[in-house]
Amino acid sequence: MLLAIDAGNTNVVFAIYEGDEQRGLWRTATDKKRTADEYMVWLTHLMALKGMGPADIDSTIIASVVPGATFNLKRLCKDHFGCEPLVVGQPDVDLGTRALVDRPEEVGADRLVNTVAAAATYQTPLIVIDFGTATTFDVVDRDGNYRGGVIAPGLNLSLEALQMAASKLPRVEIQQPGHVIGTNTVECMQSGVFWGYVGLIEGLVNRIRAEYGEPMTVVATGGLGVLFAKATHVIEHTDGELTLRGLLLIHKRNTAQ
Repeated sequence: MLLAIDAGNTNVVFAIYEGDEQRGLWRTATDKKRTADEYMVWLTHLMALKGMGPADIDSTIIASVVPGATFNLKRLCKDHFGCEPLVVGQPDVDLGTRALVDRPEEVGADRLVNTVAAAATYQTPLIVIDFGTATTFDVVDRDGNYRGGVIAPGLNLSLEALQMAASKLPRVEIQQPGHVIGTNTVECMQSGVFWGYVGLIEGLVNRIRAEYGEPMTVVATGGLGVLFAKATHVIEHTDGELTLRGLLLIHKRNTAQ
């Protein structure tokens, strides 16, 4: 079985695969201070609920955009599962894609993994929108290579900044308002956040397509992908497990006999 770990700025996601079948999926808040032992105590309890134990894991792979968390996740794999993990971004890991940008070493591991999974699943060229701590728009060319993109503040981050800077504004739930013109403070905030973000999505997708000069498939991933896909025609596919599937594909590529 494979343990795939996706460490993002907000959450660390753990998935276990037996072949192509996902046997377990769990997430925890990202904490750079969490030790390998703490991860293990938490994870083994959850694995046991699915009838699995540490001895079932025979390989591991990590994609991390949080350097402070990477060390302890590697220790988790080595000390508790007895596996030397594949780590996306290390020179010895073959992704099957190239980052054709000015500084390839600066491209986040999650963006490269998404590129691999999207190119294997959907018609290229592509725009992959990942709704995370930041909202990223990544361009994948016809050959499945990463060609650059856009980084915008994530929706939750934007909303938190608004609430911190304006003391009279309340916390609001992220949802699609029934209309654009709000008639109270909460409705006004929800409209500005939601429809403003729809405008951001549509505007950037249209500009990327115009600059690239070809028709492009648009795929959304991340927790808010489904919500925004319902509100705009520019998002053609939603894929909540794009990153994990990319890790599975990269592992297969690097362990094929």
